Amino acid sequence: MENTNNKKWVIYVVIGLVVVCLCLAICMVIGASGFIIFRAGTTAVATFESVLPPTAIATRVAITPPATPTPNPMVTPKPTVASAPLDPDVASAMLIIESQVSALRGLDSVGDINRALLTPDELRAQVENDFFEDYTRAEALEDGRELAVLGLLEPGYDIYQLYIDLYSEQVAGYYDPEIKQMFVIADGDFTGPERMTYAHEYVHALQDQHYDLRNGLMINDDYCETNTEYCAAMQALIEGDASIHEENWFFNLATDEDRQQVFEFYSSYSSPVYDAAPAYLKEDFLFPYQQGAEFVEYIIAEGGTEALTAAYTTTRPQSTEQILHPEKYPDDRPIPIYLPDVTLALGPDWREVDRNVMGEWYTYLILGFGANEDARVDVDTAADAAAGWAGDGYLYLWNDTTGQPALVWLTEWETARDTGEFWDALTEYGQVRWGPPSDRSNDEWEWEDTPDGNIRLERTSDNVLWLMAPDSEAMDQILDMVAIE
Repeated sequence: MENTNNKKWVIYVVIGLVVVCLCLAICMVIGASGFIIFRAGTTAVATFESVLPPTAIATRVAITPPATPTPNPMVTPKPTVASAPLDPDVASAMLIIESQVSALRGLDSVGDINRALLTPDELRAQVENDFFEDYTRAEALEDGRELAVLGLLEPGYDIYQLYIDLYSEQVAGYYDPEIKQMFVIADGDFTGPERMTYAHEYVHALQDQHYDLRNGLMINDDYCETNTEYCAAMQALIEGDASIHEENWFFNLATDEDRQQVFEFYSSYSSPVYDAAPAYLKEDFLFPYQQGAEFVEYIIAEGGTEALTAAYTTTRPQSTEQILHPEKYPDDRPIPIYLPDVTLALGPDWREVDRNVMGEWYTYLILGFGANEDARVDVDTAADAAAGWAGDGYLYLWNDTTGQPALVWLTEWETARDTGEFWDALTEYGQVRWGPPSDRSNDEWEWEDTPDGNIRLERTSDNVLWLMAPDSEAMDQILDMVAIE
């Protein structure tokens, strides 16, 4: 079986883990979002800023990957060298911010950190030459196909170029834990926007020193490839922590000049690549920062800084469900779902491309943020339908001879009522995406000869099964192996 990595990760990762962050400090005033890159091997953490309307921050998106769920190829970037030595005044300013952030976060620095500024041109070179070194257009094409099957991308969408352009437009800074180096993108002086970015990224440096991002928290390509829900939850913890303390620094320790410079920057900033990105991806970008910050605020309110420490050590969050519903943390753990190797029934022309978990967040995104605006359910309905998630498993398959896909997605729900809410939302989704069903009963719906092939939905009191196959023969072969009772 070929392993091309989980699509949910591709959303976060692509060439590392790509996760977009929300800079809450600015969001509360004029709206902003941030962008983070956890690269396997180096787990580089990057922050980007982009203008969002104030309502985007004020309204909680009812629930959070990473594409379907979300990744794909994660690579270890080469160490980056800035074009010029760091100015002594800038280095001094960085040390002051580090001291301030360390006090706010309650963690002392216990290791050395190198610091550097990159110009926008140097960043673009880093993106094109290093970040995407091991991620090919062929791999991106396969990722795009899977996301299209899930309705999140239009068929043929060039997701490779989107990532190139998005990184180049949005990255404002990152911390690389492999080489223990902080990078801030600056086209001039180290002013308010760069100083705020540095405060956020320094929290990541402290997290790495105390908890070891790659090997302690297991935010690395090998582990995250098959444990996407855990990694998505931990990224939300990591980013929510950094966002809250960045906000604290901005409002309490930044200078008046810093704040004025930040406001001036955002008043004239534009982000055409981000603004034109697929709907699900823009929502996914916000998850670690917006929902992550709410999660961190909740556990601190309930148990203080000791609870925050425990979230990194003894009671790590295990799912996006726990992030979206912190009252379920840490006891409500995902139920593992087993799916057989259906290629044994489909035959040698078929290969299993992806096997993983969607999680509550991607369930919500699939229902409410598809590429076709007319093939979405109401976001509140999507949120309510996803909220009773207990566990799931999915398979994405591809026939290299015919160039056709197949999908198996089995979900389990906490109560019969939760199952019913998801079933109602999923059958509504089916009708707006594929039209009236060819055949239906209380617990089984079918669509034949749609642009996506044949579709079948089934339910029991606590399970819902979604199957997609190119024809009735392939559908029957899949059903022989995964039918629910």
